[in-house]
Amino acid sequence: MTRFSANLGFLWTELSLPDAIRAAQAAGFEAVECHWPYDTPPEDVAAALADTGLPMLGLNTRRGDLRAGETGLAALVGRTDAARAAIDEALAYAAAIGAGAVHVMAGKAQGAAARAVFADNLRHACAQASDTGRMILIEPLNAHDAPGYFLNNTAQAADLIAEIGAPNLRLMFDCYHVGRTEGDVIAQLRTLWPLIGHIQFAAVPDRGPPDHGQVDYAVVFAELARLGWNRPLGAEYRPMGTTEASLGWMGHLR
Repeated sequence: MTRFSANLGFLWTELSLPDAIRAAQAAGFEAVECHWPYDTPPEDVAAALADTGLPMLGLNTRRGDLRAGETGLAALVGRTDAARAAIDEALAYAAAIGAGAVHVMAGKAQGAAARAVFADNLRHACAQASDTGRMILIEPLNAHDAPGYFLNNTAQAADLIAEIGAPNLRLMFDCYHVGRTEGDVIAQLRTLWPLIGHIQFAAVPDRGPPDHGQVDYAVVFAELARLGWNRPLGAEYRPMGTTEASLGWMGHLR
């Protein structure tokens, strides 16, 4: 049976993070994940996870200055101190709530210097996480939704993972982002399989619930089962209305 993780960056956003965790458990999700939990005391999140028995799969590093349009710091030249502070903060929060992974956000940048900075900051993240059992994740974001984002395709991510060579550095494979820019999701899953640490999904191209659109998730999930994926898949979609009203897909895709 396919298991699902509720991404609370998009689902139940009207609730506090602890209450969203409880709502996810009540709706039948087997895990949760989040974006930026830092405004919530970690002990409150840990209590909700303990109450529900759900694991927190991962969280993101801070985006930076939102007023300036920043979407991550790790590839920004001249911002290494801030980027590493964000990485260390994320790892500390993850430790406090038992989260299994930290997604290091690259930010908007281009060029060889940005790549070198990103690689160095990823080495720092991997070293800091090496004794904890936590994964460091990197995620390519499509240029339609995140124009100017440094990491924008899976080939870039694969090259960085190979270059850095850290066993705890993995790819966050978002079927939505891949489907928007790279086409055949199943072909890319097969190609990138050894590098993948987490998988997310949403309808292509509108990022709605996965029961419509260009990607047939019944076929994708069947292929994942064939390949041997046995961890919860991240539902990172935008509900069209309330989250509860959007959950009809869970029955037939499970």
